[in-house]
Amino acid sequence: MENTPTPQATTTVSNPYGLEALWAGGDIIARATLIILLIMSLASWYVMLTKLWDQSKLKKSARIAEKQFWTAPSVKDGVDRLKKGDDFRGIAEDGLRASAHHDGRLTDRIDMNEWITMSLQRAVDQVNSKLNTGLGLLATVGSTAPFVGLFGTVWGILNALVGIGVAGQASIDKVAGPVGEALIMTAIGLFVAVPAVMGYNWLLGRNKLLQDALRNFASDLHAYLVSGARVDVGGGARPAAAKASAVNK
Repeated sequence: MENTPTPQATTTVSNPYGLEALWAGGDIIARATLIILLIMSLASWYVMLTKLWDQSKLKKSARIAEKQFWTAPSVKDGVDRLKKGDDFRGIAEDGLRASAHHDGRLTDRIDMNEWITMSLQRAVDQVNSKLNTGLGLLATVGSTAPFVGLFGTVWGILNALVGIGVAGQASIDKVAGPVGEALIMTAIGLFVAVPAVMGYNWLLGRNKLLQDALRNFASDLHAYLVSGARVDVGGGARPAAAKASAVNK
């Protein structure tokens, strides 16, 4: 009668040098470093997603303004065609208001052309400032996250060397484990920094295109409010000359 081999039980050995072991065996400094890196990562991804959403809305508004505003019979009708709260509508309202209220005591000494230019420039600058909000955070995360991770690595190696010195043992298992755990901090720092830097450069390039569209719109609107004709006709219809009137936002 043949002896059948009995199946051996397989045991799963957890990695004693992974991220879980780093959290469980780390002190308050190591855990605080991990939490800071996590917060930086979440904040950078939140900024990237929200700015991408804002840019998509503004890009859609630019297309709508080109199709609907410049085909209106007048600037007033063009403003009414744009959605309330739209950035392009806000620029048009500021320009229209500036051209209609150039008879105050403080503005009667300023040329109307210059007054409309100043009003449109302020409106464009406000939109540009809103576009750039949050990009500073991405730049900060991209430049500091590797150093935060490096600090965690240095701190972990220091604690490992202290522990080895106290124990009086310098075997490979005593050195490789703590040092390997400490190096995870550097990897996490790079994992946080790289998307932030790439997102910053990508969003910055998209912002430049949108800022060009805002400047072109403001320039065409300025030309129309001053002379009654759009400079960049582009083969499209122009709004007919109409008297500017105040618009309340």
